[in-house]
Amino acid sequence: MMAGLYAVLLGALALSADPAANSSQYFTIQVVDQQTGRGVPLVELETVNNVRCLTDSDGIVAFFEPGLMDKRVFFHVRSHGYEFLKDGFGFRGKALEVTPGGSAKLQIKRINIAERLYRVTGGGIYRDSVLVGHPVPTEKPLINGLVLGQDSVMTTVYRGRVYWFWGDTNRPGYPLGNFHMPGATSDLPGQGGLDTEAGVNLAYFVDDQGFARPTAQMPGEGPTWLDGLVTLPDASGREQMFARYVKVKNVLQAYQQGLVRFNDQEQRFEKVAEFPMDVPLVPSGHPFRHTVDGVEYVYFATPYPLVRVRATAEDYQQLPRYEAFTCLQEGSRLNDPRLDRGEDGALRYGWKKNTPTVGPEEQAELIKAGHLKPEEALLQLRDRDTGQPVFAHRGSVYFNRYRNRWVMIAVQSGGTSFLGEVWYAEAETPLGPWVYAVKTVTHDKYSFYNPKQHPMFDKDDGRTIFFEGTYTNTFSGNPDQTPRYDYNQIMYRLDLGDRRLAIPGPVLQLSEGPPDRFGALKQAGPEAGKREIAFFALDRPGENTVPVYQVETDDGHPALRIGDPKSEIRNPKSETNPKSQIPNPKSEILNPKSEIIFYALPLDAARRVQTVQPLYEFSSSNGTRRAYSIHPSWSMPDFKSPGKPICLVWPNPGRPVVPAATE
Repeated sequence: MMAGLYAVLLGALALSADPAANSSQYFTIQVVDQQTGRGVPLVELETVNNVRCLTDSDGIVAFFEPGLMDKRVFFHVRSHGYEFLKDGFGFRGKALEVTPGGSAKLQIKRINIAERLYRVTGGGIYRDSVLVGHPVPTEKPLINGLVLGQDSVMTTVYRGRVYWFWGDTNRPGYPLGNFHMPGATSDLPGQGGLDTEAGVNLAYFVDDQGFARPTAQMPGEGPTWLDGLVTLPDASGREQMFARYVKVKNVLQAYQQGLVRFNDQEQRFEKVAEFPMDVPLVPSGHPFRHTVDGVEYVYFATPYPLVRVRATAEDYQQLPRYEAFTCLQEGSRLNDPRLDRGEDGALRYGWKKNTPTVGPEEQAELIKAGHLKPEEALLQLRDRDTGQPVFAHRGSVYFNRYRNRWVMIAVQSGGTSFLGEVWYAEAETPLGPWVYAVKTVTHDKYSFYNPKQHPMFDKDDGRTIFFEGTYTNTFSGNPDQTPRYDYNQIMYRLDLGDRRLAIPGPVLQLSEGPPDRFGALKQAGPEAGKREIAFFALDRPGENTVPVYQVETDDGHPALRIGDPKSEIRNPKSETNPKSQIPNPKSEILNPKSEIIFYALPLDAARRVQTVQPLYEFSSSNGTRRAYSIHPSWSMPDFKSPGKPICLVWPNPGRPVVPAATE
């Protein structure tokens, strides 16, 4: 009798050990993206009596609440950057018939341009999917490396695999975890790894207890943090992996720094060198490699890539060889700044050794102190639609094949949610000009710091990119920590073909006389630095934009035409039948040979976009030539004033440096 009861109990325990075995008791709710149909993570469902559930990485909630089963239950639905439809009383939610084993699917509208995909780290990534028996893509959907939380990811491709390293890491057994850079590897997509849209199978470096172990524990008090992680060839051509380490005490006080190199046998970093804390240039941020004039450099983006060194293992270890793109005189320091000005007083930016960078904060200080005029500032990033400044805090920059541009993913310092707003910007060179940006992700009173794009995961020749960041309440002022998600990495994808991401770029005046011929930075080539930025415009269609063609009249003079390039420009001196509005046959007809040189907004868009200005067309006295300016008071001999507005473009906010297209 007792033996039989014991067997029944063992069977019950075995059943409860398999979450899917009890899946029939749950009511399955899946929340999907209205646009893509994919499950949306981090959606909160809350009942009338404040029972809160969060969707897992496949958008699933396994709902089981005694007393509410077999009842009609209303769920409020909300999520960062997403919006659920309001009902007749203004509530964003829906009442569902909750039954054991039943299911419902809810669609939610995405406001963010970027799409939230899944949580990369932490416990219970696919908890609810497992509970209801829903298939999951990753090998360890509940917990991996005993990791409950991780911040600030760094990645590099090293000897054919992706290497991942994080900052401080939480574990189940105690509030204090790993403060010396745990790490993991994964296979590349197409080489044994998952499609990045599905997830990432991380193989952690673990200790005897199965917890993600330190990979960079340097001697000294406090945590060890890494930065500037990069893979570079040594003299023999063999790849080496390096990083800068920092020792920290009293929470955020850095007191020691140096360089480390990865030891393949030990699967740990070993100390290579230590250097003073006051050196002006160090490897920091997310690096990329880029060739200029036949020399390959590694640039360090924080998020602006203003530091570089030759891309060899030997050069990486020699700090005197590092260069900064700066307006300071070589050898100057920020505590006693000496700006590099020519005899005419013009500020000169250039690559200089033994000289610090001037980042957003330092630039603001120089302007406040009167050393730098606002229009001389190199970093002019602002919201494309409102013109409000965007103070980029951290992020990454990589070249994108689809856009044939350098793209930046950066978090804003400040904004509507402190360190929670992620912006997209692009430029024709690593140095910019970085001027206009578009917000792609927002988090409501929650932080999403240190975002990083993963270029090794690009799809569709770069049209689809992937980035992640640290989701946490730490700096947001929000006391409510999101269960399971807080202090973890969340992956997003961004479709660069989305017209909402059209970014104004510099349009240069290419003509020597009247401003009548224009082109992009690459069209000007090495002479770009000598050309004036006439205005900014789009290089591709955006929302409600019009094409602008560069054409030639029958007289051989350049002109701009909005919309149809084959339509005519009338000679003011020609006669027109006022009744029929049919142009005189002697009117000036455009040469059908034409090309789109930029896209602009129509004149009626000024009420929607606050940053644009009219582009005016001016005609010569004899009507044979035209010139264009965003300044209505522009004048030149033999040209009539005022001009007429033809479209809307974005102004040049200052005098940003125009690097050569080869930079």
